[in-house]
Amino acid sequence: MSLARKAASFPQWLRSNSEFYLLQDSQARMAAKTGIAGPAEPKTLKARFFRQVFAPVYRKLPWDVRRRTINALPGSHRQEWPPLEDDEPHSPAI
Repeated sequence: MSLARKAASFPQWLRSNSEFYLLQDSQARMAAKTGIAGPAEPKTLKARFFRQVFAPVYRKLPWDVRRRTINALPGSHRQEWPPLEDDEPHSPAI
């Protein structure tokens, strides 16, 4: 078995990096508000781009533009779930 990592497609790469750096940006903003230490400052060009350019621009976009962009890219959000096998209502789990 090969240990080589499978290269991600561009939409997968964009989604994973967007999620990671948007989370870091959110953590940094919350840390600044509460006066605690946040994530480390971005050091690489990629990290600086996502944290200092992408995240602020993304926050300013109207929700409708974000939704259309997300829907235009392939990904797990487009997964269709199989229908339930029976039409009877299910009882609560507890």
